[in-house]
Amino acid sequence: MKIYPKLYCEKITDLKLDYLKQNNIKALILDVDNTLLDFDLKVVDGLKSWYENLKNNDIKCIILSNSNKIEKIKMVADLLKVPYIKFATKPLKRGFKLAQKELQLPNENIAVIGDQIFTDVIGANRSNMYSILVKPLAEKDLLLTKIKRPIENLVIKKYLKSINKF
Repeated sequence: MKIYPKLYCEKITDLKLDYLKQNNIKALILDVDNTLLDFDLKVVDGLKSWYENLKNNDIKCIILSNSNKIEKIKMVADLLKVPYIKFATKPLKRGFKLAQKELQLPNENIAVIGDQIFTDVIGANRSNMYSILVKPLAEKDLLLTKIKRPIENLVIKKYLKSINKF
């Protein structure tokens, strides 16, 4: 189903290098808000060392954010020393295509990691990329996201039920 992720994690740093290699993932497209950075601009614990491990194992990364707040995006991009695309208009394919072009890899070797089904997961799935959903870092959200969260929570509940069937 297009709204389900291929993987669901507690937080981005739970994603292990072995898992990426097993699934032939050579690059990651990273969301910022509530994935790498909480509402109070605090970076997820362990992000820098997690990313360094990926980088040392030739996993490329790029930030793809719907935000137009350049300072916030640039802060994380500078910390990780990765390129970024702002105002990506996810789930539309435009931003994903720009990221894929920058990464210079086929879509099937790219995973998208984000905290929202209706932007990150659907956009990744529509772009034939590997979708990874993480729990939001904080409950505090922008108004539009706050409105969507209860619906996303229902989808996640149904998704978790479907993957736990034996």
